[in-house]
Amino acid sequence: MPLGYNFSFMPARVSLFVTCLVDQFFPRVGLAMAEVLERLGYRVEFPEAQTCCGQPAFNTGYREEARCVARHFLSVFADADYIVAPSGSCTSMIACHYEELFRRDPAALSEVRRLKPRLWEFSQFLLQVAGVEDVGARLPAVVTYHDSCHALRELGIREGPRRLLARVRELQLREMPAGAECCGFGGTFSVKFPEISASMVRAKIEAIRQTGADYVVSVDVSCLMQIQGALNRAGLPVGTLHLAEVLARQ
Repeated sequence: MPLGYNFSFMPARVSLFVTCLVDQFFPRVGLAMAEVLERLGYRVEFPEAQTCCGQPAFNTGYREEARCVARHFLSVFADADYIVAPSGSCTSMIACHYEELFRRDPAALSEVRRLKPRLWEFSQFLLQVAGVEDVGARLPAVVTYHDSCHALRELGIREGPRRLLARVRELQLREMPAGAECCGFGGTFSVKFPEISASMVRAKIEAIRQTGADYVVSVDVSCLMQIQGALNRAGLPVGTLHLAEVLARQ
């Protein structure tokens, strides 16, 4: 645990929004996020009624279905002190697109605007709310960082994760060429345009290979799932880790 922080000024409760992919395929990421937050003195809760943020329906044009899911999200997290998610993609859906979804529904729009200041992507929460860069992590490995599109372009997350990685003991960060280029996942994009998606991720793993990294780190498991599949198919001995998994290691 970092020394010198006064936890009496920190909120008592953090509600985790773990997202669909973490819940169904990467539960270890949610557990790692909870471990880091508890290490910092927060009381972490997992509202079991949570489902999806509505992004898949929204991106595919099913706006009424997206509104239904979004209303459920607003209800589940209405009383949360803070809502923290391990996903730039899902956080940006709520922060950037819920107002568009509910622009003709004054009551729901008011709920969105009341909730937004309490919603944080994991790395942003650590830096801007908890006020920490060093969480006591250690990982003796070379890593490279992938900027996921929604985190970078909609939330402006770039330097924050790198600052957190820089404070991990024995970790060496090597930037990949064109690190901000898309991995090709894009949710339903990879399903609708598989050839383009595959071409994009091949370029990404070539950039990763050039770094000589042991791991690729990102703040979105959707990107990491896409990248890990391509790494496996290429036979490259490189793993993927969510930022929370790195910071949970001691």
